[in-house]
Amino acid sequence: MTRHGGTVLVDTNVIIESHRVRAWRALAGGYRVETVEDCVAETQPGFQLRRPEQRIDEGQLRESLAIVHHVGDKERAALTLRLDDISLDLGEAALWAHASNRTDAWVLCGPDKASLRFGIRAGFRERLVSLERLLDHVGYRPRIPLREAYTKRWLRRTLGSMILDEHRVSDRPALLTQPAPEREGTEPIRPRTRGG
Repeated sequence: MTRHGGTVLVDTNVIIESHRVRAWRALAGGYRVETVEDCVAETQPGFQLRRPEQRIDEGQLRESLAIVHHVGDKERAALTLRLDDISLDLGEAALWAHASNRTDAWVLCGPDKASLRFGIRAGFRERLVSLERLLDHVGYRPRIPLREAYTKRWLRRTLGSMILDEHRVSDRPALLTQPAPEREGTEPIRPRTRGG
């Protein structure tokens, strides 16, 4: 994969991990990095009881991002209709509500499994990238190792497994809708009626 020249959409997890390994400046300096308001809010102390060492200055974060998008009710409602049985966190849901309406060349970086599953189902598999790959392409190797869920290997393995699961699930309804074959010499089971 060559270096991506378009927009990189990031979720809360990627913002926090990039700050943890001191790679945010390289990421935001190497790409046009965008996110949504809900993801910025999730990075702040008090949200999910973030520890002091996870503090990210909101003003500096906003300045380093190309754009922080506001996601309206109409976009959120449209996404909700597409989610099916997938439950996304507030930030990931807003990010996908925004991403789903874009027509430019974008990729999305975020290791949340529900988010990845939605990306596969929505036909965006090729737009899902790992933080490690993005950093490799700008020539940045963090001194602090990335957590596993941010690596190329983890993403490749996880997406492969999810794609297989999705194929198995999509095959299942066809099997369930076919009537069971009747065996010779047996009568089909009929529902019982009252008094019968």
